[in-house]
Amino acid sequence: MDKDIKVREIVRQKFTDYLNAHKCRKTPERYAILDLIYANQKHFDMDTLYEAMNESNFRVSRATLYNTMQLLLKCNLVLKHQFGQNLSFYERAYNNDFHHHLICSHCNKVQEYKDAELKTIIRSKKITRFTPEHYSLYIYGLCSACARELKKTKKNSKVIK
Repeated sequence: MDKDIKVREIVRQKFTDYLNAHKCRKTPERYAILDLIYANQKHFDMDTLYEAMNESNFRVSRATLYNTMQLLLKCNLVLKHQFGQNLSFYERAYNNDFHHHLICSHCNKVQEYKDAELKTIIRSKKITRFTPEHYSLYIYGLCSACARELKKTKKNSKVIK
């Protein structure tokens, strides 16, 4: 069986178990949102998800989208990120390898960054009376494109003076 299909089946079952345990309705819209999220491995915001739902010919209200996202966050199937902007980004949580985020403070571009050594250090860290479930590391700076642009702008401003 394809790994991606297996992951989708597992998250559907986890979501169903959560909905049953909390006496929530199991609607086709909720499962369509979950399926769309797990069909993609990129970060997304609510507007992007709303547009993607419409493009897939599965129209849902924004209220349904926001309510479903809250359920997915509570049952740990989605992670929420604030990358220093007024906008929340999300990504799938189940079977998503630990990674870090590089955020350009100029253009707000977000890149995933994997570092096995850093991952090992963080996982091996013992914290008294606390058991970590997951972590996020955000590294802010300039992406190479913005660094080149700023260097070029700085160089041009010196020539003009």
